Amino acid sequence: MTPARPSLELLRSLTDEHVLRALIAERRLTRAEIAARTGISKPTIGESVRRLTEAGKLRDTGERTTGRGRIGSYYALAEDLGSALVIGIAPEGVVAESIDVYGDVLARTVAEVGRPAHPERVGQAVRSAATEVLTGSGRARLAVVSAADPVDRSTGRLVHLPYAPFLIGELDPVGLLGPGVDGPVIVDNDVNWAAVTERAGSRDALDDFAYLYLAEGLGCAVVADGEVRRGDTGLAGEIADLLTVGTDDRAAPFVRVFAELGLLRPDSTAIDVDALTAGITGTGAEAARLRTVLGGAIAGVIVALIAVADPRLVVLGGSWGSHPAVVAATTTALARHPRAVPVRAPQLTDEPALAGARQRAVDDLQALLTGAPGRPQIRQDRSGTAAAGPSPGGSSGR
Repeated sequence: MTPARPSLELLRSLTDEHVLRALIAERRLTRAEIAARTGISKPTIGESVRRLTEAGKLRDTGERTTGRGRIGSYYALAEDLGSALVIGIAPEGVVAESIDVYGDVLARTVAEVGRPAHPERVGQAVRSAATEVLTGSGRARLAVVSAADPVDRSTGRLVHLPYAPFLIGELDPVGLLGPGVDGPVIVDNDVNWAAVTERAGSRDALDDFAYLYLAEGLGCAVVADGEVRRGDTGLAGEIADLLTVGTDDRAAPFVRVFAELGLLRPDSTAIDVDALTAGITGTGAEAARLRTVLGGAIAGVIVALIAVADPRLVVLGGSWGSHPAVVAATTTALARHPRAVPVRAPQLTDEPALAGARQRAVDDLQALLTGAPGRPQIRQDRSGTAAAGPSPGGSSGR
C-alpha cells in the first residue's frame, strides 16, 4: 500500500517551523542563510519568509548584506510576539520574571513575604511582582510557577501540610495570575523544577534518579524513565514524615530527627540551617555524632527510595544537603546497606528551581510561536482556565 503523502498545508507548517527555529537560534538571518542552515531549498524558504512576514511573525530588519554577489535582506522575529511570566514562591521571597521567546529576561523583581508566610501576604506579593514585571510588555501569553510547597496537580493550588514550614494555609496561583495571562498557568513544586534542571544540564545521562532537597524544609523529586513522577494528587515525594533512623537508632519520621537534635526553629517545623551547618562543620565529638546521625537518617530515606524507585543515583541539593560533610556522611551510612547507589551534590546550583520553570516557559512560548504541538494540559478548571501542566512530580514544602 502506497503511504499517503503529507498535505501541502503540513509541509508549509513544517517549513515555517524550521524558519522560526533558525531565527530563534540565530536571531538574524537572510533567506539564503536560513536555507543553508535548514537544508530546505531557497524558493521554499522564500515563500515561508513571505508567509511569516505577512502573518506578523517576522520582520525585515532593514539591514542588507554587503560585498560581492546578490544583496540579501536580514530577517528577524517580530518584536511583539509576547512574553511569558515566571514566578518563584519561596521563603526567600517571591521572584517574578518576564521573559521573551529567546529566553532573555526582560524584567525581574523580588518581593519579600516574611516567615511564616500567610496566603494573603504571599498572594499580594505574587500579584504585585507580576504586575511590575509585565508593565510595559502587556499581558503574558502564559505563566509558569515554581512553589516551595506541595502542589495539588488537579488544581495547581499550594497545599498546606502539617510539617510544611513555609506557607501557613493554601494559595491559588492560577486564580491569582490567570486574569493577567492569556494562556495556561502551570504550577509545580520547586524540587521538581530543580530536578528537571539537573537532568537537562547534567554531564550524566540521568533518566532514573532521585533529587533530595534538604534546606529549611525537606523535599524529594523522583525521576523515572526521564519523567518526574507526581503521584495521583501531585504529592509524591513528601518525605518529611517518612520513617527513617532516628537519633536512638529507632524508627522516627524524618522531620522528627531534627527536632530530637534541637535543629528546628522555635515554634516551627523549619530546620535551623545556620545551626545545622555550624554543627556539622565542627571538629569535636558532638559534631562527629551529628554527622553520623544525619548521614544515617538521610541514608534511611534513600534506602526507601531505592526499594520503591530503583534510582541510578541520588542528588543531594538544598542549602545544607549539598554540603560536602553531609554528602560524605550519607555516602558512608548508605554503604552499610545492601543496595547502595552513588550520592552526589547537584551540578547546577544557580537558582535551579527557577531555571527549570524558566526553561519550561521558554519551551512553551516557542511552541506557541512555531505552532509545534505543545504539552497538553492535564486539566482545566470550571472557568476553562488551564490550572496546571503535566510538569514533573511532587514534593514537600521548603
